[in-house]
Amino acid sequence: MADGLELAILIGLQASGKTAFCRRLLADTHLVVSKDAFPNARHRQRRQMRLVDEALAAGRCVVVDNTNPSPQEWQPLIEAARVHGARTVGYWFRPDLPAALDRNAAREDRARVPDVGVYDTLKRLRRPRQVDGFDLLYEVRIAGRGGFRIEPMEG
Repeated sequence: MADGLELAILIGLQASGKTAFCRRLLADTHLVVSKDAFPNARHRQRRQMRLVDEALAAGRCVVVDNTNPSPQEWQPLIEAARVHGARTVGYWFRPDLPAALDRNAAREDRARVPDVGVYDTLKRLRRPRQVDGFDLLYEVRIAGRGGFRIEPMEG
């Protein structure tokens, strides 16, 4: 593994706290890549992968701030990390549907996701495991006053 090179993958429902977590704890040390940054682009997945590959090739740590609900989304990212010798760290935001729907409802304009989108993500959401290819896994929970509790996950 390249010394200190890391790809962080955030995994969870919309409005589960991923972006706030990213801004507070990872944005200073990682390039933030999110499909939300290019909502009208064609081939959003291809564009995301290009940005991830370019950053890792340049020796920059990356965090992917999307829902990333299943191995279908994780595997290309994990493979890119392996190609560049980066450690892959997953951050799991355990689903709390009522809280996510409440936070989502408080969002303004384009930041708000239709509820059907949250339910669709919930149907596809799967807890990550190390056998999926992650080097490290953490569970993240929202704590009081905008903080987060981060705990290592088993297996």
